[in-house]
Amino acid sequence: MIQAFIFDLDGVIVDTAKYHFIAWRRMANSLGFDFTEAQNEQLKGVSRKESLGLILEWGGVAKSEAEQEALATQKNEWYREYILQMDESEILEGVVPFLDAAEAAGLKLGLGSSSKNATAILQQIGLASRFGTIIDGNKHTRSKPDPEVFQLGASALGVAPSECVVFEDAEKGVDAAIAGGFTAVGVGGENLSHAHMVIPGFQSLTPQDVLVRLSSRAAQNL
Repeated sequence: MIQAFIFDLDGVIVDTAKYHFIAWRRMANSLGFDFTEAQNEQLKGVSRKESLGLILEWGGVAKSEAEQEALATQKNEWYREYILQMDESEILEGVVPFLDAAEAAGLKLGLGSSSKNATAILQQIGLASRFGTIIDGNKHTRSKPDPEVFQLGASALGVAPSECVVFEDAEKGVDAAIAGGFTAVGVGGENLSHAHMVIPGFQSLTPQDVLVRLSSRAAQNL
């Protein structure tokens, strides 16, 4: 029996990938090389520190631990400049009606993101109060595909992983949900076919639609 929904943030509730891209590219350019949108796609669900390591590797640049820390801090300051200008107009289409319907159906709602800025973003777009728990990069230590972020979310909501559906737009996020024993719904994107269900987005979608389709799939697998 599904009791809760846990949502990733970037690419599910809002699209902040563009701001990550602008900030990371600004950093790469400051170091003398470029950073592409295709490379940015590879950073979905990856922590800031790991993202920086990959970007430096792609640029052929070596930095000390202290220098990397300073670069990560600078990138985050640039990123926060952009996200602190966000408002509710950047919530992806269909998300608010879906949250409304899930809440009305008595489902518990949580958010699980690798972003350390998740709470700030939710406050900017007016959705922070909609979630019973917000597990962000400040509250977990292991990055996806480790399921820790979703496990912490389920625990905070008082539900078992088997009672929870995770909505993710990244391959590593779907991997994390499955590894943790959650039901995974892939949102848009590619390489999500291993999720229990894939949706293009939340437009014209209801929680009941999701639960019925998942129940039908489960019955077919018996």
